[in-house]
Amino acid sequence: MKAFSSFDLQSFGDTFIALGVAFVLGTLIGFERQYRQRTAGLRTNVLVAVGAAAFADLGMRLFGSDGGTRIISYVVSGIGFLGAGVIMKEGTNVRGLNTAATLWCSAAVGAFAGAYLAAEAVLLTIFVLAGNTLLRPLVNYINRKPMDERVTEAIYRVHVVCDPSVAADVREELFAELENANYPIREIEVLSEGEDQVELAAVLVPTTAEPHELDAVVTALEARDEVESCAWTVSTTS
Repeated sequence: MKAFSSFDLQSFGDTFIALGVAFVLGTLIGFERQYRQRTAGLRTNVLVAVGAAAFADLGMRLFGSDGGTRIISYVVSGIGFLGAGVIMKEGTNVRGLNTAATLWCSAAVGAFAGAYLAAEAVLLTIFVLAGNTLLRPLVNYINRKPMDERVTEAIYRVHVVCDPSVAADVREELFAELENANYPIREIEVLSEGEDQVELAAVLVPTTAEPHELDAVVTALEARDEVESCAWTVSTTS
């Protein structure tokens, strides 16, 4: 039987160590994800790491380092599809990018282990855990700082409220004022429409803007009789 005749104790031991290292390190990464109740938790990260190690080890055993390199490249592509499954978009918000990146790193840890580079696998695990834990306070600090409109690339909207009967004229005036201020418009949205009022919003091309220039546009529009109110808002790009 070929399954037993090709058995080699030393190679089997290398495979056992590779899978064992991937299992332990994948558990460490997965534990942190499970603790934070992420989509891809303990078992997922362990299976990704062990699977990547198994494929890398198989390539190394069958075709040497060249075979391992080829199979690892396929593993990288395959993890991309797996990572896409945990990314969700809710309106303008995108969730799961960090989880997908963690899965990608778990596969890299497994690939290191499968290529018999255990020390490198341990080192990568330390960096992954550091990225998911030690950088969290820095991320929270940045997110809590007020957004500076002058330096942030964001989406700006100029809102105008008017009577429905003059909406077409106000739309042209809105376009003209922003064009004179050298702010390109991506589109003009109708945010709300009723019998008495219509709210239009000119969405600018994502860029940086000067607040005083947008204030001047708002002032000019508010001076027109057909405009009931006008303001501008800013939101971060997704």
